Amino acid sequence: MKLYTYAVIKNERTDKDGETTEPAKIVVTPTTILARDDAQANLMAARAIPDTELDDVDRLVIVVRPF
Repeated sequence: MKLYTYAVIKNERTDKDGETTEPAKIVVTPTTILARDDAQANLMAARAIPDTELDDVDRLVIVVRPF
């Protein structure tokens, strides 16, 4: 088992003119977990995304790094 840190970020939304209509935000704050491998750590990070944020998954970025 290894330690991993993950976070989920929602990128900003822009309109046709390139102006920001909704700023970027952190959906899941940096969290430390114990996982068997990278695949399990990625799965755990994906499962931590709140249901309220799943309507716009194209803007979500999951960042997983070994601790």
